[in-house]
Amino acid sequence: MTVTRWLLKTDDRIGMIKEVSQIFSHEAVSIISMEVSTGQIFIKFFLEDDPLHTKNNLEELLRKELLKHKDIKSISSIALQPQEQREKELQTVLEFANDGIIGLSTEGAIRYINSAAAQLLRVDKNTIIGKNITSFIGENTLFDELLSGKSFDHQQMLIQTPRGTLHYLCSGRPIQDENEQFVGAVATLKSMKSAKQLVNSMMKNTKFEFKDIIYISSSMEELIKIAHRVAASSYSILIGGESGTGKEMFAQAIHCASPRRLHPFVPINCAALPEALLESELFGYEDGAFSGARKGGKPGLFEAAHTGTLFLDEIGELPLLLQGKLLRVLQEGVFRRLGSHHDIGVDVRIVAATNRNLEQMVLAKQFRQDLYYRMNVIPLQIPPLRQRPEDIPLLLRHFHVKYCTELNRHLDFSPAAVDSLLHYSWPGNVRELQHAVLRAIHLTSNKEIHVEDLLISHETDNSPLHANASQTNLKQVIDHTERFHLEKALKKHGSARGAAREIGLSHTAVLTKMRRYGLEHLLKDH
Repeated sequence: MTVTRWLLKTDDRIGMIKEVSQIFSHEAVSIISMEVSTGQIFIKFFLEDDPLHTKNNLEELLRKELLKHKDIKSISSIALQPQEQREKELQTVLEFANDGIIGLSTEGAIRYINSAAAQLLRVDKNTIIGKNITSFIGENTLFDELLSGKSFDHQQMLIQTPRGTLHYLCSGRPIQDENEQFVGAVATLKSMKSAKQLVNSMMKNTKFEFKDIIYISSSMEELIKIAHRVAASSYSILIGGESGTGKEMFAQAIHCASPRRLHPFVPINCAALPEALLESELFGYEDGAFSGARKGGKPGLFEAAHTGTLFLDEIGELPLLLQGKLLRVLQEGVFRRLGSHHDIGVDVRIVAATNRNLEQMVLAKQFRQDLYYRMNVIPLQIPPLRQRPEDIPLLLRHFHVKYCTELNRHLDFSPAAVDSLLHYSWPGNVRELQHAVLRAIHLTSNKEIHVEDLLISHETDNSPLHANASQTNLKQVIDHTERFHLEKALKKHGSARGAAREIGLSHTAVLTKMRRYGLEHLLKDH
């Protein structure tokens, strides 16, 4: 028995299908299926083995009989009927989908399941067809609603199996006929682990834009309008603001709104590296420029940022020698690698940020006046969070949803906790708020976050003597006093180098003590 498919080109008139069927019947040829469109009849049929005729003879005999009909114009062999072609294409798409896909009847019987879904549910796809979905996932409210005609999106679902609990992200859609009658449903499954990996991957590759800034305050609205306008130019921009206001994200938003958006955005924290390393990172070096230099040399960040944007964070911490080299790049568009005698030309836009008063530093001869005026072509000052309290509820809601999703926790803040967050001064600004929400969601063991879970203090008297009034251990008093002065200096300067100058310690010693006391979060936009 051989399956054959033909396309018959015919006149478009009533009765053609009946007359073609009669010819097949007269020749004792069994039709499997027919599909009809204007002037075309697609036929799939069996040619049974006949001891008196070969297959070719049977096929030729049937063809001659059909062509005797005055309204049949031509007959050609085809690989698949149109509906078969569509089914094959759909099946291929479903099989190659990363998500699990399950087709259900109105009663919940499994009509179709792709390999991804079978793998997620740990079942054999060849034996599961026809079985009810509840035999694999148990009684489930989401699927009860789906089988009553209601859809749902991205809902978490837990399934208990002998191998342990399986965690999915699930969506469902009812299927309706042309009369809007419920005739079945389709559901998609994705493992929660892969969903989180996808989100993390997207977040890592996503550039921060102005539309990502969360605000409602008029001060931020006006600042963003100005930043949008100046982003179109290639002039240097100096962003001011306290630690934690998000200066690097603001700089990246400027880059993404500029004509350079398709080119590199390269950030560097000028306070995070010792002076010698900072110079080699910025300008690169030649082979043999210093002991331990990489063979063949290394390009610097200016070369990496060519045609794009170089973001110099904490520019107030840039040593005077490097300030002079930076000024040359801004004025002439050229620089030299360490150990080289040849100039390299670059096309780089500089966006810098600081939480220090550069004008006072210029007066104190800690910052070059010519570089300051060259950098300060377009100044932008981000207001601290305490000056725009109307933005706090929006930011709180954003971080709450973000970290509950990432940590897979379902927690709400108590009214007292919300009130405490709204009335806190946030000296660490948006970053401190972000860390406070993350810490509370991560560490809270209850179903609700209370004031004591926030680990923030509204006390105004922060003097070390007051704080240590009840301490009698000398080492505790010394440690607390040291921490207090270090924290105060870091909040003031936002950098380890600035704090080191103020309290009279080396840059390395400050970094060590910061790690000891857990004060790294006070570094500006690190």
